[in-house]
Amino acid sequence: MSTVNLDAILAGFRRALQEAATPQALDEVKRIHLGKKSAVKQASKGLGRLPADERPVVAQALNALRAQLESELDEQRVRLESEALAVKLDAEWADMSLPGLATPRGARHPVSLVEQRCLAVMRQLGFELVDGPEVEGAFYNFDALNIPEHHPARDMQDTFWVDGGLLLRSHTTTVQARVLEQRPAPPLKVASAGRVYRNEAVDATHLAMFHQLEGFWLDEGLGFAHLKGLLAFVAKALFGDRPLRFKPKFYPYTEPSVGLDVLCSSCDGRGCGACHGAGWVTIIGSGMIHRNVLTRFGYDPDKVGGIAFGWGTTRMATQWIGVKKLKGLYEGDLALLQAVHRGWR
Repeated sequence: MSTVNLDAILAGFRRALQEAATPQALDEVKRIHLGKKSAVKQASKGLGRLPADERPVVAQALNALRAQLESELDEQRVRLESEALAVKLDAEWADMSLPGLATPRGARHPVSLVEQRCLAVMRQLGFELVDGPEVEGAFYNFDALNIPEHHPARDMQDTFWVDGGLLLRSHTTTVQARVLEQRPAPPLKVASAGRVYRNEAVDATHLAMFHQLEGFWLDEGLGFAHLKGLLAFVAKALFGDRPLRFKPKFYPYTEPSVGLDVLCSSCDGRGCGACHGAGWVTIIGSGMIHRNVLTRFGYDPDKVGGIAFGWGTTRMATQWIGVKKLKGLYEGDLALLQAVHRGWR
């Protein structure tokens, strides 16, 4: 092994290094000049054939050459990475002083806005929001609310059944049953809101899933006058000074039961498509909590009275924003939702 041979190895390495323009090419240069079959490796294996006095000198020279090759390889790799980064930054450069592209802001859904308005009114009367599960047992959805098996109301509120005898709640009155089951002492004012489900054909004005909001008030000495006063306050807070009227209704879990109508704003009572020609629109169903319901949960109906009332926030949203079809609120119609928020008061 001679100095000339080492110089030749270094010269060949530097020519190959100068031609390498990519990290992959550098890897190939390293394999050829520092790998198992490289001249440096073969020279190291031949040290044992040299005279004893030459062996340390040649070994030291080979180690120095190997260190130099590795150092120059690392320098070239850093140089290539820096050049690649500079090219990438130049391609992706953006003038940060220019105005940016604003991401469109989201907004609450009209049904959520209606819920918030309604709950704000109910908070003025001392009602507290309580949530309940959407997947319920038949007891809370029917039996506890004076709707035994084979009762006709079960057909009116036919819902979707799931495994284990459970069902998707057909009304938010299930929350009332769950709260009363805990036997809280009156006075008690509870509001509940959320999705409910009915197994019925979907058309422009009916959905298999929609939203409801309701409340109930439990206290000693409550009577029908309290019911009318409470409903009148809620209706005027939500609909303004439009004329109101009460009419008899039937609900299995209230007795007596009444519906509250407001004069149709689209036709001022003359009759139109929005009110189906009646001139009035029913906004709230209500009544005094049935004696059977109170008795089932351990309350004395001769001492404690209850008021229950509720309405569909989906239908109320369509009335407020002037949309005739309920489906439009759930179809993700961006143009409709943007128009709603532009005109929302």
